[in-house]
Amino acid sequence: MIRSSLVLLAVAAMIVTALALSGEAGHASLVWMGWRLDMTAAAAIMLLLGSGLTGLMIWRLLLWVLEAPQRAERARADARHRQASEVLTRGFLAVAAGDGLEARRLAATAADLAQDQPGLVRLLAAQAAEAAGDGAGAQSAFSAMLGFPNMRLAGHRGLMHLALAQGDQQAALLQAEAAYDQAKTARWAWRALFEARLEAGDWEAARGLLKGGLDRKIVSPIVAERGRTALLAASAARIEDDHQAKSEAIDFATRAAKLQPGFAPGSVLAARLLAADRKTTRAGQVIEAAWRIAPHPALWLIYRDLITRETPRQRATRLAALASLNPDARESRILQVELALLGGDPPRALVAAQALETEPVTARLAGLMARTHFAAGQTDNARMWLAKGVGAPTEADWSDLDAEGRAFAYPVSDWARLAATYAETGMLIHPRLERRERGLAELPDLPISYADSTSFLGEEPLEPMPYSLAEDLYEGDNPPPPRTPPPIQRRSPARRRLASGPRPAK
Repeated sequence: MIRSSLVLLAVAAMIVTALALSGEAGHASLVWMGWRLDMTAAAAIMLLLGSGLTGLMIWRLLLWVLEAPQRAERARADARHRQASEVLTRGFLAVAAGDGLEARRLAATAADLAQDQPGLVRLLAAQAAEAAGDGAGAQSAFSAMLGFPNMRLAGHRGLMHLALAQGDQQAALLQAEAAYDQAKTARWAWRALFEARLEAGDWEAARGLLKGGLDRKIVSPIVAERGRTALLAASAARIEDDHQAKSEAIDFATRAAKLQPGFAPGSVLAARLLAADRKTTRAGQVIEAAWRIAPHPALWLIYRDLITRETPRQRATRLAALASLNPDARESRILQVELALLGGDPPRALVAAQALETEPVTARLAGLMARTHFAAGQTDNARMWLAKGVGAPTEADWSDLDAEGRAFAYPVSDWARLAATYAETGMLIHPRLERRERGLAELPDLPISYADSTSFLGEEPLEPMPYSLAEDLYEGDNPPPPRTPPPIQRRSPARRRLASGPRPAK
């Protein structure tokens, strides 16, 4: 109405302005029922416009009166809608707070107020029943949601959670499968199916789910690749001892090592299977590729045993080439010390061990230091390092070796956890360490306990007695003869004393 009035006033102003500029006021006459009205043209125009505006106002007033019932109904609907939104909000907040009784009361109120939002009302009723511990009510509410296309996915998820709470894994899996078939982006359904396949040890089905998740953009390419790597390694580990499936196991393991060379279990399995198949060169290449990315003690141990007919010096040279592929890594520095001991060079082992002095003390590192000092004839230092190693923590990577030295000999449950964790985070877990299982010894059994024939803290230095891994590592047909320790000079009984005894003043 205001817009129409402004248009009429603008037209009148234009006409009056035109008449004023023309210099002719004009003449208008109006005769009605014997009455005659004379006026100028401008006055006639203003009269007409005024009459029109008055009629328009009367018409709009009449319409406003007639529309009063509709306005009142809209106001009541708006108020009802606001009240329903408030009740729904409070209801969902009560569910989130775990107040089942209040949530159910608000759900009943919302059912009367929010009739135009049936989806939210049903969802609140189901969640309120679940929060209140009413399993049957929640089951009924979630089941009713399956009849509505836009609520079907939420119904499947609610039924899956109810089944899991009741311990019915099979029913939960059926709900997840139904949701996964209906919605391409239902990540929760994909994850439930993936975890179920891992728990069952069905590696092939788990790999299929990873591919489907990648195609549907549920998982990223890097997560899918890491998951495939771990699952391929798990498949190879399962059939590693099956001679009839040797070629299949090699295929699984080599594919895992190719996808993620830094995944130590896959690379170790591939090298072990290839070496058993007399493909030593290819096994060495797999270990070398893995060492460049993520050195692991299991890698150099299996690399050490690839060739058995070689002298300790030849073996040390070959392992030195492996360490040079990633010289700054901690495992490479540890390997340098091992190589010096293997080659019977205690002074070089002591020099190499200096690069590890800033590392945190672990049982394995303490054992290595003890062997190094014992080989150099420094019995006191060796005893000190053994004492440190007794209470030092175990290295996580070293725990991947069992008591017989076999790496990554995991059951299905461990492989399932390993695959899930590595896929999501790219980190290698250590189940044996978590269970505190006994693994390969980290502290050596050195003959350095106190004895009458052992000199301790004497003025006469002992000749270095190298402690080498040569006898343990050499697997050829003609092992070297055992080393004979040099004769020990005995002290007089008057000068014998324990480490904790006081020193005589000089």
